[in-house]
Amino acid sequence: MFAQIIASAPPRRGIVDGVTALNLETVNCERTAGVAWVTLNRPDALNAWIRQLGIDLQAALDTAADDPDVRAIVLTGAGRAFSSGADLKAGGELQKESGGFDVLTPLREVYNPAILRVRTMPKPVIAAVNGPAVGIGCSLALAADLVVAAEDASFVEVFVRRGLVIDGGGAYLLPRRMGMQKAKELAFFGDKLPAAEALALGLVNRVVPAAELGAAADEFARRLAAGPTTAISLTKRLLNASPDGDRAAAFLAEAMAQEIQSTAEDSREGVRSFVERRPPEFRGF
Repeated sequence: MFAQIIASAPPRRGIVDGVTALNLETVNCERTAGVAWVTLNRPDALNAWIRQLGIDLQAALDTAADDPDVRAIVLTGAGRAFSSGADLKAGGELQKESGGFDVLTPLREVYNPAILRVRTMPKPVIAAVNGPAVGIGCSLALAADLVVAAEDASFVEVFVRRGLVIDGGGAYLLPRRMGMQKAKELAFFGDKLPAAEALALGLVNRVVPAAELGAAADEFARRLAAGPTTAISLTKRLLNASPDGDRAAAFLAEAMAQEIQSTAEDSREGVRSFVERRPPEFRGF
């Protein structure tokens, strides 16, 4: 596992066309000052997931990953919600010819790959949770590297209340965020977790008034964008893999990652700026 992390160190160049060239149905994209803002855009449905939203989200993430001018990504939702989960009112797209619903196909082909893209993205991803994050919408927020939430935001593993099983990677991500016992409580009962409680449990990094959410997420993103992005990328991979690997392999992977990064221009600039007593000017990818 850790060897794969080192072997897949982030590239230092990407495509020419970036997120500003995208024209998607259910997701808006904007790039400013090295930050890609990816906004779920089904506000009338509280940004509930349909197949097209999963396709559009993955397209936006793939493009941001390859865009050399993007150094950090912010995920948020348009309107009153981050995401209300799967769109049960659009269940017709899951209808089997023989009756019943096919939930496995969209999860395997669209929804899970989109959430995994957030997790494995070589660039840091911030979730700016502007309202309810429910079901697979909660999983999307949990997949991000950092989470900034509005005071009126909430997190709900709603599945059990619909007679369903937690999905979208929630069973993997939730206990890694807050520990097994609290994760089971949320998954077994489907209770709403307000932003303040989520902060106390370590589910989010910062809670701010709703009017300040964009500025708070932008502050995080700009700090990351100004940093040594290849070092941050390798660190993200190491931290994401650490709960599943053995200690000796983790130590070796860190040493190998440090060897890779030590040859990068950003590491030389970091040392020079320290010696010269000035702020570093990192070039990143």
